[in-house]
Amino acid sequence: MGKLELIALLPIIVISASAVVVMLLASFKPQPGLLNGMTLVGLLLTLAAMVWADELAPLQVTPLLIIDRFALFYSGLAVLAGMVVTLLSGRYLATAGVSVEQPAGQSHLTAEYYILLLTAILGAMVLVSSRHFASFFIGLELLGVSLYVLVAYLAPFGAARATSLEAGMKYLILSGVASALLLFGIALMYAEFGVLEFAKLGEIWSESGVMDNAIVAVGLALLLSGACFKLSLIPFHLWTPDVYEGAPAPITAFVATVSKGAIFAFVLRLFSDTNAFEHPAVCGALMVIAILSMVGGNLLALLQNNVKRLLAYSSIAHIGYLLVVLLAGSNVKTGTLLVSEAVGFYLVAYFVTTLGAFGVVTVLSKAGNGQDCDQIDDYRGLFWRAPGLAMIFAAMLLSLAGIPLTVGFIGKFYIVVLGVQASMWILLAALVLGSVIGLYYYLRLIVVMFLRDEKTGEVDSLLIHIAPGDQLVLVALVILLIWLGVYPDPVINLIQAGELSRF
Repeated sequence: MGKLELIALLPIIVISASAVVVMLLASFKPQPGLLNGMTLVGLLLTLAAMVWADELAPLQVTPLLIIDRFALFYSGLAVLAGMVVTLLSGRYLATAGVSVEQPAGQSHLTAEYYILLLTAILGAMVLVSSRHFASFFIGLELLGVSLYVLVAYLAPFGAARATSLEAGMKYLILSGVASALLLFGIALMYAEFGVLEFAKLGEIWSESGVMDNAIVAVGLALLLSGACFKLSLIPFHLWTPDVYEGAPAPITAFVATVSKGAIFAFVLRLFSDTNAFEHPAVCGALMVIAILSMVGGNLLALLQNNVKRLLAYSSIAHIGYLLVVLLAGSNVKTGTLLVSEAVGFYLVAYFVTTLGAFGVVTVLSKAGNGQDCDQIDDYRGLFWRAPGLAMIFAAMLLSLAGIPLTVGFIGKFYIVVLGVQASMWILLAALVLGSVIGLYYYLRLIVVMFLRDEKTGEVDSLLIHIAPGDQLVLVALVILLIWLGVYPDPVINLIQAGELSRF
């Protein structure tokens, strides 16, 4: 491997080294604040390394990885989201009683948390850079194995955290099944064609009659099923609400954004390189899944009294909206540049709003009590106790609903434009129906924040203290939400310059 390849891989090298440094630091100076700060430094250095890598993009680094602006853009999103989660985790872990000052024989749990967070981000970066099934599976398992532990991270801190252990076990077992499906699908493809590179597989698939092969059809179905599970699309969604509810609030935010964003970026590259959109069976299956996710996800959210479960079903619907963009990419009437903008911008909007929403849940949660602030009744009268926090939460919910002057509106506008250009009227009808249903339960939660006690008509006078670091994160996210909703040009220009996808 030459010098240029090493420079191109520098972001991946830096974040790997950061995980090692945090591990060594925990052995010699295990202070929670220091470990949190070192994690942030490692993520900042990773962002800086991306500037150097960008000068060489696109560059193929072995058959496994390609460092292009597509990979760098989504890697940057993952790193920035990781920084938000790290900042929110400091106070949250302190309230949970997670300390490095453990009795003899116990591990430094704070260090483990940050090491696993870094390795999960590393897995996401490998995923979005993959052009080969071998590197894809390595990235997928790096991400998945780290999340198995992080989801169940608070289980040792009291019997009330049994839901955390249950969530971790469910995620481990069901995600393992999905990984097995993916691996079996890859094995069938390799057995039939003898290649694992996406581009070469696309060349073979372009030949007439190939998709009529039963082995190919089964392999492709297994790949699609595994990917839909990882994205928690209906009917592969059953793990999502339980995992969201049981996981620590900052990790729920990470799963909802970085994990799903990385998988979606991989699917986008795979389908682009292999020209899978040209096959009617694939498009037909994705259309059914998209409709079920957009309508079903929102309908199921209506039934929830738990905020984290509500946001879990909401995230299912939002990934369903993104499938409309994927399907529009298969239509010759759709401009490729507009598809690239829609995918990139919608994921930016989804990251900002989802991190902000779960950020509010994190700030309000006291994990030491054994439970996050995740019941809708917990938010009753929030406006009268913490008006700023309530307004931030309301802004995030309105953005998820796609209300104008928020970044969510611009993202959803792109999808509607694409759907109209591609004449996908059934999908657009499902999108509109799902959005109307979603608006109801978002407004329901907003109204609760302004209500007083049902019996006394009074409001809890206990004011909520928010740590300065948490305040900074939430204010920055709400500024981004409004700024990009009013003036989205900077992000759009970045996406256009990056040439994120080619259909």
